Amino acid sequence: MARKTRKRKGPLNLLGTKLKPCSSKTGKTTGFYRTGCCTTGPDDTGTHVVCAVMTDDFLQFTKTQGNDLITPNPPSFPGLVAGDRWCLCALRWYEAYKAGHAPPLLGASTNRVATRFVPRAILLKNLVEA
Repeated sequence: MARKTRKRKGPLNLLGTKLKPCSSKTGKTTGFYRTGCCTTGPDDTGTHVVCAVMTDDFLQFTKTQGNDLITPNPPSFPGLVAGDRWCLCALRWYEAYKAGHAPPLLGASTNRVATRFVPRAILLKNLVEA
């Protein structure tokens, strides 16, 4: 008997379903490829796959680590404020987690590739919505 194979329709999220957009309604389009989704590919050496909701605490922490996400850098980077949704590098998010400054993340919009860098249980523990 032949096995049925499911045809995958794009990347999957932490929940095992189709990856949903991360960008919020602020007009700031996120993602390494600026598609609004936390997709990755060979050009994305930072692996921007964690969809996080920015907090002032995280933005200040990452700035002190040399990654200023607050200051705009036109035309491609608008600068972020608390409440913005943004695709972060998996290892940067994990670094912030270990230091006690990780922003919450969205499971439906976080690419499951993140589990190659961060234990899945830790990612799931930090969800603000499924």
